[in-house]
Amino acid sequence: MHYDFAQLSVAEGYKLLTAVIVPRPVAWVSTLNPGGGVNLAPYSFFNMFGSDPPLVAFAPGDRPDGTPKDTARNIAAAGTGGEFVVNLVSEELSAAMNVSATDFPPDMDEAGVAGLSLAPGVRVRAPHVAASPVSIECREVQTLRIGRNRVVLGEVLGLNIRDELMLDPQRHHVDTAALRLIGRMGGRGGYTRTGDTFELGRMAYAEWLEGQEREK
Repeated sequence: MHYDFAQLSVAEGYKLLTAVIVPRPVAWVSTLNPGGGVNLAPYSFFNMFGSDPPLVAFAPGDRPDGTPKDTARNIAAAGTGGEFVVNLVSEELSAAMNVSATDFPPDMDEAGVAGLSLAPGVRVRAPHVAASPVSIECREVQTLRIGRNRVVLGEVLGLNIRDELMLDPQRHHVDTAALRLIGRMGGRGGYTRTGDTFELGRMAYAEWLEGQEREK
């Protein structure tokens, strides 16, 4: 079956794409407004997009009336330095993350409502969720506007990770399974755990050729 997106509504295209592009990691983004107030909100249009310099990107969609959400407004505001923190979401934090997704008024403290403690950033002024296993401190490089999409590109300035989640700090080996991160499945309330993993080693061309010869 083929779906021609020129013939689909925005909602229909969204429904199809979010159902098949899975799992999607969750960026739980903390920002400061110019007055120093903290905003915390999750976004599942998120991933890593480069390593030199290290880049992440997430897409905070506009509100139905076309105005930017608090996260995007804070990043763009004068005096905030375009700084933000991507907190990664473990299973234990899923309920609190879901609370913070509520469309609260701009002056509401999502972290406080969700019962979360915040810790100060190291390279940025925006705080991070203290209980998050990993928080990635970023500064906006560019925000792209394509139609009604708003994509924030951020350079990674630093990464905070709990000590017990490192297998070998000197070699930068992380116990990824121990993070117990969650991802989005579909466009509504579906989530997945990341514990069921498997490995496939990258194969050199010479190894592939040897394998072909053995199969003859």
